[in-house]
Amino acid sequence: MDPIIGIDLGTTNSAVAHLTPTGPEIIPNALGARLTPSVVGVEEKGTVVVGAAARELQVLHPERCASLFKRYMGTERSVQLGSRTFSPEELSGLVLRTLKHDAEAHFGREVTRAVITCPAYFNDRQRKATIAAGRIAGLTVERILNEPTAAAIAYGFHEARTDKKILIFDLGGGTFDVSVVELFDGTMEVRASAGETSLGGEDFTRTLAARILETQGLAFERAEMTTPLLVARLIPLAEIAKCRLSRDDSVIVRIPAADGSIPEGAKETIVDRAKLEAWVGPILNRIELPIRRALADAKLAREEIDEVILVGGATRMPLVIRRVTELFGKEPHRRLNPDEVVALGAAVQAGLVGGDNAVDDLVVTDVAPFTLGIAVAKSFAGGLQERYFSPIINRNTTIPVSRVERYGTLTPNQPKLLVSVYQGEARKVGENLLLGEFEVSGIPPGPPGQEVDIRFTYDLNGVLEIEATVVATKRKVSHVIAKHAKGLTEEQIRKAVKAMEKLKTHPREEAVNRFVIARAERLYKELPAELRQHLGELLDGFESGLQSQDPEAIERHRLNLQMFLSLHDPDGEDPTGNEE
Repeated sequence: MDPIIGIDLGTTNSAVAHLTPTGPEIIPNALGARLTPSVVGVEEKGTVVVGAAARELQVLHPERCASLFKRYMGTERSVQLGSRTFSPEELSGLVLRTLKHDAEAHFGREVTRAVITCPAYFNDRQRKATIAAGRIAGLTVERILNEPTAAAIAYGFHEARTDKKILIFDLGGGTFDVSVVELFDGTMEVRASAGETSLGGEDFTRTLAARILETQGLAFERAEMTTPLLVARLIPLAEIAKCRLSRDDSVIVRIPAADGSIPEGAKETIVDRAKLEAWVGPILNRIELPIRRALADAKLAREEIDEVILVGGATRMPLVIRRVTELFGKEPHRRLNPDEVVALGAAVQAGLVGGDNAVDDLVVTDVAPFTLGIAVAKSFAGGLQERYFSPIINRNTTIPVSRVERYGTLTPNQPKLLVSVYQGEARKVGENLLLGEFEVSGIPPGPPGQEVDIRFTYDLNGVLEIEATVVATKRKVSHVIAKHAKGLTEEQIRKAVKAMEKLKTHPREEAVNRFVIARAERLYKELPAELRQHLGELLDGFESGLQSQDPEAIERHRLNLQMFLSLHDPDGEDPTGNEE
């Protein structure tokens, strides 16, 4: 049977995993790292790079790189990289294709099937966009799985025979989700989910970068326009500082010059943990409303939660751990790696889809995170008021689900009606998200109130199908919400797949070399003259080795270059694990 992989398509980092007889395992990428940065870049010659090499390129050429594009899935937003324009789905497709190649290298054969995760609070458009990204990458998306549900599955796999109510607190790089889950008799039942699609560790990082700039008398938004290279270099420095403040009381952050370099004698500022927590505290306050909503929908009090599980890299911050402890009166747990647990859960779900014997006794249920319904008119004092929301499937209903409600025409002899489909929680549709519209015709003449049944069917991927039935004639109209959804049409997906095949990318076996070169070129700008000359000589030797295609020479020059980088790039990261 063909392998089915589990993919955590993250805002900041992504990961791929598979289910083994002993449990789910992460598949390392071409650098040997377990996480792949969700960054895409286009080199000067037009070659596409993805992951750590793209993240390094972003420091030098932010205009040729894209990140955080997961936040724009399902919208018409596009990004110009070099001579080509990319949609968020195409950028995500490039990340997914890289993970697909990593899995194929691991298995030694083609991989075409995957379970891909998304935030629980992704709407219908964003879920369809995620499926489209998978198809662009050459994957059949067997299931779209909510991220906190995936984390719960990873824990449930190891604790399937325990009975407890747990709350999954998932604060990742760009999104926040909370799910209330009950484990009992080998069953994992999601009781409720809530969250925000624009809240995560990246917000903390950018806030820290903005406050650091303020200490130098600079405004972040203005600096992004006037000195983009400074901001591009400062953001990874702020990310490193944020991570170090999880274990240290204070850090020194060097301020890049306008060209993005960090020269000798660069300005420095000290950031302590108290400052960071004061700066990001207002952002963190936004976690409380989704928590209250999820608990209310699950009909549970906070003290009824047996265990709180932390998921996502941002949950390493002491401020986050402390806030969660205060909210629930108990210390949260993090028994599995918070950066990897979603991918591990996706791999278990992939095993369930594929009928793997290792999970044949695990039952998983999930819920619809949003309320789905249509626009209706209401009668007030003899008059009609339009644009009210009539729910058909309420949020946190167990899925898959099918629900039907009966509606009537508004005027005499009305031959057709327009069904406007919305998603949200507000009483009036103007505050909810319009998913699409379709027309029901062939309604027989008669007084107002000619009946039409509207059925909503919401599947395990969170994709909505609608069927309208004229009661008098039994005439049916079926509709899948796609026509008015933002993002890619079927034809656009086909074109994107063909365009993807034409894109130039480096072979997977060259990934380490591309990363080392990108990191060295970024460091080159920051070094004093004598060290710069030495690094230039090392780069020349390495590139000469690459041109000669002599494996021994390539390996020798690369090791020399990596040794130099480990000594002179204290603010850098090496996902290859070759740091001294």
